[in-house]
Amino acid sequence: MPEPRRLVLASTSRYRRELLARLKIPFECVDPGVAEDVLPDEAPAQTARRLALGKASAVARRFADALVIGADQVAHCAELRLDKPGSHERAVQQLTAVSGRIVSFETAVALLDARTGDAQARVVGTRVHFRRLAPAAIEAYLLRDRPYDCAGSAKAESLGIALVERIDSDDPTALIGLPLIALSEMLDAAGAPVLAA
Repeated sequence: MPEPRRLVLASTSRYRRELLARLKIPFECVDPGVAEDVLPDEAPAQTARRLALGKASAVARRFADALVIGADQVAHCAELRLDKPGSHERAVQQLTAVSGRIVSFETAVALLDARTGDAQARVVGTRVHFRRLAPAAIEAYLLRDRPYDCAGSAKAESLGIALVERIDSDDPTALIGLPLIALSEMLDAAGAPVLAA
């Protein structure tokens, strides 16, 4: 029976770490040290895919025999990009802007085989339909959930679910930051199935 491949998550995100742990396979986390710049005229899905591959590639150079996972997420509401707010004031601005609107989350996952250079990448889209949000509801939510490190200023896996009317996605884990359905398929294709016998 072949030795299991070393699996490295090119991320310091606790959300992605917790998601990958659901697959119950050993892995380690490494900071990819990649700048998350947006290129001019680049579509959100393209940005997410490029950054996911870039993070995996940066870490693969340090782990010559590993399978490296990179991920990135870009949130947008029409032309407005929604990054991690970082502060209460910016989170209020973001939630006010998306009140009664649809926010699209483009979540990319990449798997790079550092041994062969083979790379897979996929972008999973999620559409979040926000309720009309009163200022008092926004304040109450932010003070209780403090989602200042989340794109779009809401944690749908937590109290943020009370802000939304509907979520459309093929993979509920994509919204949190790591599409596990797509990743499981990629690992199978790379010869490292999650449910190896």
